[in-house]
Amino acid sequence: MTSAASFHSVLAPAKLNFGLRVLGRRADGYHQLESLFAPLALADRVSLELGAMARVTEAPDLEIDFEMINTPELPMGSAFPETAENLAVRAARAFFGAAGLSGSLVLRLEKSIPIGAGLGGGSSDAGAVLRLLDSLHPGVLTRRSLLGLAVQLGADVPFFLTPEPSLVRGIGEEISPLPGLPETWLLLVNPGVSLATAEVFDEFDRAGTALTLDRTRYTMRALDGLGGGPRDALTFSKAFDAGLLENDLEAVATSLCPALGVLKQRLQDLGARWTGMSGSGATVYGVFADEALALSALEQAKFEAPIWACVSRTLGESKA
Repeated sequence: MTSAASFHSVLAPAKLNFGLRVLGRRADGYHQLESLFAPLALADRVSLELGAMARVTEAPDLEIDFEMINTPELPMGSAFPETAENLAVRAARAFFGAAGLSGSLVLRLEKSIPIGAGLGGGSSDAGAVLRLLDSLHPGVLTRRSLLGLAVQLGADVPFFLTPEPSLVRGIGEEISPLPGLPETWLLLVNPGVSLATAEVFDEFDRAGTALTLDRTRYTMRALDGLGGGPRDALTFSKAFDAGLLENDLEAVATSLCPALGVLKQRLQDLGARWTGMSGSGATVYGVFADEALALSALEQAKFEAPIWACVSRTLGESKA
């Protein structure tokens, strides 16, 4: 049995999208987006132990002993199958393949972030694996190479190489940090339904709204008119009040999962200052003035299974 002390461990934070604009679709099928990403205190934990490693000139091979467990707060049905399709496993294989290394490792994933919830759990796990391996093998891959691996793994993964409040553009690879984002307390609610990102975007495209941008609409760039972005509570409030932090995918996601609209209204009834949907769903959030109000709202709501709910807060500049 492996000693816990021999494992290297890092937290993999969830993320929340404060607004998401779909600006168009590229010829290769990827969508051009703009969004304000904020990491959350809600986090998975990724741990790994390296076995013997050797550089090889061709066909790197990595043997992975993978274990995933859910924390008690997470419904058991939310876990990915323990297969090579897990993003954390794929990230490890991608790193060692690019580095030309063969060997073995033990990878443990303790899940607290629900799957398919628009909170970036799988992408964060992959980003955490890349961060860990980069710290354990410094200089083996350049930062550019690491970013390239992240982009190949998924649109949200590059953000999790340095998870801190950022404006994210392109297909997820254009990241501009936003220092000074105020700590924000949130009540997150998921109806217990996983929405496939591809399905939501397909429905969005069928609605005919993804190919052109109405120039009268706000985009994330309009945040610059509020002093360079929501760097304090006042400008953050203005961004919500001005409708800058809307999610273009919300209407489509709600048509696929009507419970989203019901839960969003419930958050408003509980006193949330603002509400929205994260990513492609199916998690909605309510913004509250402080932790006590968010916890009180959660207690009043009395959500029952299969609904998942959690009070969390945004995090500031990454210490990773």
